[in-house]
Amino acid sequence: MKSSAVFLAVLAMLGASTLAQAQTTASDEHNQMPTYSVNVVSRTTRAVKYAHRSGSTKIDFQGTSLMPGASGEATVASKRGAMAIEVEFKGLDKPTSFGTEYLTYVMWAISPEGRSENVGEVLVGDNHRSKLDVTTDLQAFALIVTAEPYYAVRRPSNVVIVENVIRPDTVGTSEAVDAKYELIDRGGYIPTGYHFDPVVLNSKLPLEFFEARNAVRIAKSAGAENYATSSYEKAVGQMKQADDMGTRTHVDRKALISLSREVVQTADDSREIAVKRIDEDRMNADKDSEAAKLASARASSRNEMQGRMNAEAATADANRGRADADRAAAEAQRQQQNAQAESDRNRVVAIDANQATAEAQKGQRDAEAESDKNRLAAANSDQRLKQAVLDREELRAKLLQQFNLIFATRDTARGLIVSLSDVLFDSGKSTLRPVAREKLAKISGIVLAYPDLRLAIEGNTDSVGSDAMNQQLSEQRAGSVRDYLAKENIPATSMTSQGFGKTQPVASNDTAEGRQQNRRVELVVSGEVIGTTIGIVSQNLPLTPHP
Repeated sequence: MKSSAVFLAVLAMLGASTLAQAQTTASDEHNQMPTYSVNVVSRTTRAVKYAHRSGSTKIDFQGTSLMPGASGEATVASKRGAMAIEVEFKGLDKPTSFGTEYLTYVMWAISPEGRSENVGEVLVGDNHRSKLDVTTDLQAFALIVTAEPYYAVRRPSNVVIVENVIRPDTVGTSEAVDAKYELIDRGGYIPTGYHFDPVVLNSKLPLEFFEARNAVRIAKSAGAENYATSSYEKAVGQMKQADDMGTRTHVDRKALISLSREVVQTADDSREIAVKRIDEDRMNADKDSEAAKLASARASSRNEMQGRMNAEAATADANRGRADADRAAAEAQRQQQNAQAESDRNRVVAIDANQATAEAQKGQRDAEAESDKNRLAAANSDQRLKQAVLDREELRAKLLQQFNLIFATRDTARGLIVSLSDVLFDSGKSTLRPVAREKLAKISGIVLAYPDLRLAIEGNTDSVGSDAMNQQLSEQRAGSVRDYLAKENIPATSMTSQGFGKTQPVASNDTAEGRQQNRRVELVVSGEVIGTTIGIVSQNLPLTPHP
């Protein structure tokens, strides 16, 4: 069978950490909470897709820059239900040369999709050689060897010392592939600031005994003492039994090795539990923070609404005042006219008439001054209304920018239209892919900050298939988006969903590119808070599940 190159893009983390740095102080080691993060960079090795039940083939191993003198040869045979691997390494240095926490080597099978499988421990003999006879359920894989603190680790470190090499006579098929998987950075097993004494090996005791000590200490540094107390205490108790067994005059090596391996398994389980619980606590804290932000946003929205109502009330008061002033001025003018007529008729009482005229003129001036005051109040009220309009326009522009960072968004007379392409769904289905849920969660975080926003969710398809099928698919996809946003705490009363099938194309269905553009779900974001209102949202809109 011909062999060809299969490139497994092993995205290794050469400068970052999975078990990253614990925040602790020297005075309070027991209350530490480690912080974990993962950064990924690329690393390339070769993998083989082995034929099923086709006999055996050979591959070589060569050392990396960390151990250039290492090498090896393996025979890979397809057995019933598994791949059998017989390998012999030579030129292996002691793992402690990479750090005091590294006590052993582990061989990993890496699938083209990036899944790493611990297939066995590589124990170095006095002649720097090691033999290994293991199996894996993978059919296509690459083989690497890494330095580790103990045998039962679940994720490879980035201390890669040996990689497989495809020989000219290796039997298998291949294809170019890219894959991502995470590696623990060198030193990542020990959080920054955590006191970790070097391991002192004793030739009288088996290596498994010291791996057990490593596993218990690493579990403690990961927070297992506080976050996985039951499992951690069990591991500590088992370690005390191993310590007692190791101090005896005549050590039963087989029994001590068996007990030590049990300690490793229990300690690593407690470490894994602690990591998950720490992540859960962090997620809960984030949710509490988001809830506080939502409450603040709602209060701000209410204050803004109250300010707008106050401005409108002030405008009405100013208008009423202006009308009163105009009536007062008209009355003053009428009185002046009456006074003048009375003066003409009664010249003999001119003094009294002149006095009345003067009083009427004063009344007119006072009324005009009051009218000017009310006009100024009305102008101020108009200015506040204009400012409210500017605020809505600024919010609309801000939302357009935020939505555009997640999905392509355009500003229309209907509102802000956020376009979700069909690559966010499996072909012909309405189930949201993980990347779609992640982006929709970001959309919901923005929308939740403005409770007065309204969402109209509209599904569209291309012209391929029957009208009934396209109509149903568009409704189901729109409904899936609506249901997911509801799970993210968007109120059901602020959303509608509707499918239009193939009736609203935005491009020609004669080309693949045009059909791709037509297969979409659009979120029409509107509301008085951004100056646009569309549709009427039902107060009892049901959220029905979609397949």
